[in-house]
Amino acid sequence: MKGNNGDRRARLANDIRRQVGTEATKRFLRTLPVFRLEKEVPKRLTDLLDRLDGAEADKAGGARRH
Repeated sequence: MKGNNGDRRARLANDIRRQVGTEATKRFLRTLPVFRLEKEVPKRLTDLLDRLDGAEADKAGGARRH
């Protein structure tokens, strides 16, 4: 019985992977705001990355990001 349940789970997992990877699903997800790609990195994130780079450079003794 357990082997049968394992097979069902494996088939279900494969079906989900297949459906998530379809072009139709990708198109649908791109219409949802949370899945839209931003063309540029927001300023607040670049500021945080710059601060992180500065902290790493201080610790390592040199600049890392240009």
